[in-house]
Amino acid sequence: MSWRDVYCGELRKDHIGKRVTAAGWVDTRRDHGGLVFVDLRDHTGKLQLVVNPERAPDAQSAAHEIRNEFVVQAEGEVVARAPEAVNPNLPTGEVEVQVDTLRILSRSTPLPFQLDEEHVDETLRIRYRWLDMRRDRMQNNFRLSHTVIAAIRRAMDDQGFIDVWTPSMTRGTPEGARDFLVPVRLQPGRFFALAQSPQLFKQLCMVGGIDRYYQIATCWRDEDLRADRQFEFRQLDLEMAFVEREDVLDVMETAVVASFGAVGREPPSRPFPRIGYGEAMARFGSDKPDLRFGMEIQDATAVTRDSEFGVFKSAPCVRYIVAPKAFSRAELGRLEELAKEWGAKGLAYIVVDENGERRSPIAKFLSEGELAAFDAPPGSTILFGAGDEAIVSRVLGLLRLHLGRELGLIDASLDVFHWVIDFPLFEQDEETGRWTFLHHPFTAPMPGQETWDESNPEGVRGQHYDLVWNGWELGSGSIRIHDVELQERVFRTMGLGEEEAQSKFGFLLEALAMGAPPHGGFAMGIERFLALMASEPDIRQVIAFPKVSSGSDPLTGAPTAMPNEVLRDLGIGVLVPESSSLG
Repeated sequence: MSWRDVYCGELRKDHIGKRVTAAGWVDTRRDHGGLVFVDLRDHTGKLQLVVNPERAPDAQSAAHEIRNEFVVQAEGEVVARAPEAVNPNLPTGEVEVQVDTLRILSRSTPLPFQLDEEHVDETLRIRYRWLDMRRDRMQNNFRLSHTVIAAIRRAMDDQGFIDVWTPSMTRGTPEGARDFLVPVRLQPGRFFALAQSPQLFKQLCMVGGIDRYYQIATCWRDEDLRADRQFEFRQLDLEMAFVEREDVLDVMETAVVASFGAVGREPPSRPFPRIGYGEAMARFGSDKPDLRFGMEIQDATAVTRDSEFGVFKSAPCVRYIVAPKAFSRAELGRLEELAKEWGAKGLAYIVVDENGERRSPIAKFLSEGELAAFDAPPGSTILFGAGDEAIVSRVLGLLRLHLGRELGLIDASLDVFHWVIDFPLFEQDEETGRWTFLHHPFTAPMPGQETWDESNPEGVRGQHYDLVWNGWELGSGSIRIHDVELQERVFRTMGLGEEEAQSKFGFLLEALAMGAPPHGGFAMGIERFLALMASEPDIRQVIAFPKVSSGSDPLTGAPTAMPNEVLRDLGIGVLVPESSSLG
């Protein structure tokens, strides 16, 4: 027996007169007294079934039983719809099937929500994900995901990469996030860490002569969940030997353009623009700027050195943005509260009304030269940040993004890709004062900067690069350190003594000492890329079974407590913090 010989969305006028068998879910059922109309749905679309009691009395009996989301099989003849019944909104809208046999294959209990219902709570949708998956939105997302990943694989194959699988359970290493730990029954008290990335393994592949490695790797990071973060995620992970930065960037651009072509979208122009880290922070206040709109940050430090406004005069950095709206006092109050939440002490402003008149509490302290330097058209507001450079950049960068959305300045039809390059190799921890890596400790310094003051490496630049799409960081990469002495210098700068470095990274240092080629690579977040490709607001919409923001899985109820006998076998005792809500 064949369950079906045609998909619901395939039938057209060319099929009129043919006998077909279709199967799927009942989308809607309409009883018109004698005739019963059923919209049958599968992943290809919808098909109208017509059950006529004079033609098929047994089928009519079954039709009276069915409800939405029953799974049914129908056999009958494809006929043309009456002209007045044609549905131009459906590809199958010119035909219907006159049913001779209708079988109920599976029944459905009452639904927690209807598939066409708007504004369903997301936790409820994830709790009943199997039902949510039947919606067109999710079907389209998953099929787009498949198409994109298949295109990425073809692009990597065409460029000479080979897919090498690496372990998920490994040794915990400091890579910027907390590890998920896996206890080992055979060695009580010892743990594997779930790999945050295959970083060290792919570098070892280069030492092993693989030359061009890639995989769609699953990674785990114990971080707070956000719109673009989940505990477990995938990344396009790649590494190449005997390359420079531009070689790696070219490979990634090729994969991105191939993905756009596979889904029929106009690909971004190549090469993608390059922006230095310092320039990005100065102009946009972000290392992942959204370039779909202007409103760039402008510097006013020099022009305010002799200002009578003390805040400006004493501040190490003064910068501003010009918003294309003359804000009211209430609006300015709300913006100031946001600025304070982001770390500012306040928010100075100058409102330029429609007549070009300027009003501001600080205007009387500013000279004509200063006011002239802050160029702004009528109907706008100048918003200032003053203080430490890092705080000013952050506050104005966030303010720029906020206003870009609020004022409708972002052109949603654009796809703007760019690279951010020339990052600092090290950054200073604000709490401890110690120097640590900005990207990861295996990033090579820029050529000519291989030596530095290990107690103060400020100013050393790394061969690190980020790919940004519409303000989302898709991923990061770098040219790696292939010289063992240089790698040891980085560890010392981070405060790792020889013994600690050997304990954590001894296997890497040993490999680098046995003939490591120059190499570099990249890792792109697959779910972030897919969410943007599908025009979704967060990555949960392109993940089959995601977690919610609390870190829980509403579908399975995980995470759960484990029986004491299981924990005993693993040599684990559980200490519940006093603040925990666990019983």
